[in-house]
Amino acid sequence: MEKELRKAVQDAARAYYRAVYGEPKELTYIPASGKLLDEEDLAGMIDATLDMWLTAGRFNDQFEKDFAAYLGVKFALSTNSGSSANLLALSALTSHKLGERRLKKGDEVITVAAGFPTTVNPIIQQGLVPVFVDCEIGTYNINASQIEAALTPKTKAIFLAHTLGNMFDMQAILDICQKHNLWLIEDSCDALGAQWNGKKAGTIGHIGTFSFYPAHHMTMGEGGAVVTSDPALYRILLSFRDWGRDCWCKPGVDNTCKNRFNMQLGKLPFGYDHKYTYSHVGFNLKITDWQAALGVSQLKKLPGYLLKRKQNAEFLAEKLADLTDYLILPKVAENVRPSWFGFLISVKEDAPFTKQQLVEFLEQNGVGTRQLFAGNLLRQPMMTENDIALRIKNSGLLNSRNLTEKDFALLPNTDFIMNHTFWVGTFPRLGKKELEKTAALIHRFAGALK
Repeated sequence: MEKELRKAVQDAARAYYRAVYGEPKELTYIPASGKLLDEEDLAGMIDATLDMWLTAGRFNDQFEKDFAAYLGVKFALSTNSGSSANLLALSALTSHKLGERRLKKGDEVITVAAGFPTTVNPIIQQGLVPVFVDCEIGTYNINASQIEAALTPKTKAIFLAHTLGNMFDMQAILDICQKHNLWLIEDSCDALGAQWNGKKAGTIGHIGTFSFYPAHHMTMGEGGAVVTSDPALYRILLSFRDWGRDCWCKPGVDNTCKNRFNMQLGKLPFGYDHKYTYSHVGFNLKITDWQAALGVSQLKKLPGYLLKRKQNAEFLAEKLADLTDYLILPKVAENVRPSWFGFLISVKEDAPFTKQQLVEFLEQNGVGTRQLFAGNLLRQPMMTENDIALRIKNSGLLNSRNLTEKDFALLPNTDFIMNHTFWVGTFPRLGKKELEKTAALIHRFAGALK
């Protein structure tokens, strides 16, 4: 009876979806990003609801298994957001279980200022020193040729995002990490499905992170993941994600280690319940099974989503190719197959119009635009209104509150991105009609101001 009732409820959910959401509405405003959901997504979430498990359960187990298999890694851990995934990844590298390789307060981490703040925030939150290196124009990724000069004996890790799905120079950065024994965290929140030499983004460094926010390549609503193929790192990541506990039993399971009452850790009494023993100052960053059920369903459709994003980016590149006197279009590094989160455009400094003018024109005419997130993080109030220790390239230690224009001048391309760069959408809901409108409006604007 239960099986038949469950099927009837799911079928009703599918019918509800078709009746209420089945006919997609015409887009009067072309958003820069968005989600795609269907009746199977809703049916999956309803199925999880009927379990009444509430926390991470069988759907989460399935998602972590499926996601690891898709990427070709040994371990995947779901998190409640991509930002939490970044916090988890960086925090794991501070674990005492890593011995001499652990990150300690005052150690330095190479990163960039052109991007989303939650790539940099964990560095600061863990008492580490972010070291900012400039970016390339076109790929909008770190200029790898500047990294060596920025290193000091305190440099212990590189933490970078693949900008809008276009991967950074993996070979150069892998060589640097190997030469100097540095950790590498790939923030792949905007790059799910991107590849370098046939290897997927997030699987090449020590730890990879992903986001499933509605704007991203697939969605859980809120949600994210960390991945690794290192069993020791996996155990540490699991601990930090789940309150910092030493135990690795899944919820509702006891004594996986077979030594639950047969250990002595810290200064606890011998035999203190391992289920309530904590080895790290951790968090609770788990998801619910509703989110996981949506992730299981969305992952099945991911290849189609990625193909559509690729086609949309190629369409825009072709349609805007004749405007390169005024615009800089995206460039792709060697051996990279991007997974476009959006289509980046820079307005050249000698163009007869500014980025601001073009962006305002597009928005006024129904085309959504986005900045490259924070533009230059060092100019954001989060930095200028706080006392944060940092370095810029090979500078000495600086205080974020006291940065001057001379300091900002060390990152000229980052400031260029802030002043000249924006992006428009490539997400799968957009079709030829929407992309043609976007390209036509850019042509119209550029032609009027020649």
